[in-house]
Amino acid sequence: MPPTDHAARAARTIAGECLAVRARVLGRAITAVFDDELRPLGLTTPQLNLLVATERMGRPAPGELGATLHLEKSTLSRNLRLMEEHGWLRREAGEDGRSHALALTAAGRRLLVKALPAWTRAQERAAELLGGAGARALASAGDRLFAGG
Repeated sequence: MPPTDHAARAARTIAGECLAVRARVLGRAITAVFDDELRPLGLTTPQLNLLVATERMGRPAPGELGATLHLEKSTLSRNLRLMEEHGWLRREAGEDGRSHALALTAAGRRLLVKALPAWTRAQERAAELLGGAGARALASAGDRLFAGG
């Protein structure tokens, strides 16, 4: 078989079966739904995730937060800086005096509460986009990921 046929077969196989491609496309589509609902609040989906995780984790170190959410350091740093500029998040001295921890400000907590209706609308739209079985499968896969990591 000529090399071009091998390449065409490889491309068909990958395009037809690749979980990474599907996950990335799916992630972008769902993020667009959430961003659309959150935009009036001046908030993005990644920023909402950081607000939620910071509140749930209770003063995490930036590295711990990034590892939990599987974020690259530059992406995390950029979002944290913007959130600090908006007054939603602050850095506090760590127990050792050298490191620091993250905490929501009062404004960040108010924004989190204010975001709940927009998040609910986005959650419903995303579930509709995925269909019942798709939404359940995604939730189950996420549960397994969070339980294991």
